[in-house]
Amino acid sequence: MTNDRTDELAIIGRLQALFESVAGTPRGSKDVVPPPGELWIGDDAAIIISDGRGRLVVSVDLVVEGVHFDLRYSDLDDAGWKSLMVAASDIAAMGARPAFALLSLAAPAATDVDQFGAGVAQASAELGCPVVGGDLSLGPAVLASVTVAGFLPEDGHPPLLRSGAAPGDTLFVTGSLGGSAAGLRLLRSPDRDAASRAASALDPVGAALAAAHLRPRARVAEGVAARGGGASAAIDLSDGLASDARRLADASRVGMVIDVVPVARGATEDEAVGGGEDYALLVAAPEPERLRAAFAGSGLAEPLVIGRCSDEPGRLLLRDEPLPNAGWHHRF
Repeated sequence: MTNDRTDELAIIGRLQALFESVAGTPRGSKDVVPPPGELWIGDDAAIIISDGRGRLVVSVDLVVEGVHFDLRYSDLDDAGWKSLMVAASDIAAMGARPAFALLSLAAPAATDVDQFGAGVAQASAELGCPVVGGDLSLGPAVLASVTVAGFLPEDGHPPLLRSGAAPGDTLFVTGSLGGSAAGLRLLRSPDRDAASRAASALDPVGAALAAAHLRPRARVAEGVAARGGGASAAIDLSDGLASDARRLADASRVGMVIDVVPVARGATEDEAVGGGEDYALLVAAPEPERLRAAFAGSGLAEPLVIGRCSDEPGRLLLRDEPLPNAGWHHRF
């Protein structure tokens, strides 16, 4: 008899029931799942009806054991949460809302796929982004590939691209930085035993930093507000402020002058500048007050001014010194 806990079809059946049970939770839409005319998990492909919702925005992201998470201090449900949230962050950076996701997961034998799926389901419920399909495979390590799609409504506001900033635009970030890197530092600290590495066992500041690393959040509402508030460009800070600011500046052919770096409590400025995985948005805006009003109108915390764009492409400064060449880069 097939072991129900490890059989691929049984696992898919359990994940299907789990993902469909949380679909639409934030908006309370407990209607027929999938909606009439759509087809989610269970066939060769998913069928989604756009229903006039606007242009489709699609992104894919990888989360790899040993690179993006470490099971010595991260649980599988944390890894599942992270896999969907970081993929949704790219949709948020365009000013769109994630609408549905595809999850492909490879893992060694005896991996608790249900626990990983539980974290994905929690993120799915938080985002209002149902998982509509995917694939499972055995593999040498846990690896998740997540494709997220969203829609840009035809509301007169263009998508937020990296290439839209102009000299004179004000630079904002949508939250303090360095929390994830500081959380990773604490979780890796050699003076903490295995039990104290759990976020719940840390002091309140340490717990917040650990949560920033283990359970990042895509800034979807902030991206939507920025697009509606006349922002000219945006990027999510996945690889660190220094690295991602440089990408936005290069794409827009502008320079940047960063006057202040908002550092998360318990983090260092080095972690805020180069640590990465904060997933706050870096936003350029020609009309700062309009952007602030859009955030306030959406009930969001005011975005933080950090500097401005200049007319000197390639010249990026942090308080009159060259912006450090810091941040995460994969080396192959």
